[in-house]
Amino acid sequence: MRTNKINYIVLVFIICSIISCDSKREYDSFVSISDNSWKKDNTVSFLFEITDTINKKDLFLNIRNNQKYNFSNLFLITTLNFPNGKKIVDTLEYEMTDTSGRFLGNGFTGIKENKLFYKENVVFPTSGEYSVSISHAMRKSGEINGIESLEGIIDVGFRIEKN
Repeated sequence: MRTNKINYIVLVFIICSIISCDSKREYDSFVSISDNSWKKDNTVSFLFEITDTINKKDLFLNIRNNQKYNFSNLFLITTLNFPNGKKIVDTLEYEMTDTSGRFLGNGFTGIKENKLFYKENVVFPTSGEYSVSISHAMRKSGEINGIESLEGIIDVGFRIEKN
């Protein structure tokens, strides 16, 4: 009887491990935003090692927001830093709601997770240590100065997947 129970527990553990495998993931990390308020001067950075300079990768920015996020879109500034000192800076815009104002993304509660394409089919030219820096560039319509504290963003993430 006890052996059957142990076998059952081991089987459930193995099944859960197989289901939760993420075979495309090469790098995946999140940084929590303190007080769920992303400060304009708070740049979130991710450091990662690249050894594969042959195969294509897809890069994603992951944003978790709650109901306090007051905008239908999100402007981000990203900097991809190469081991040789080269930099690629992009200004990106992402839709955060549908036309009726409902938040996009996955999640059953008031927290939504958005997996946003950053770059597709990337082949890193050299192996070494890379970094990605992300900051928000939000401002209210008609205003020159950016929003100092962006409410409702709770986590910012970066992910690399095999293509």
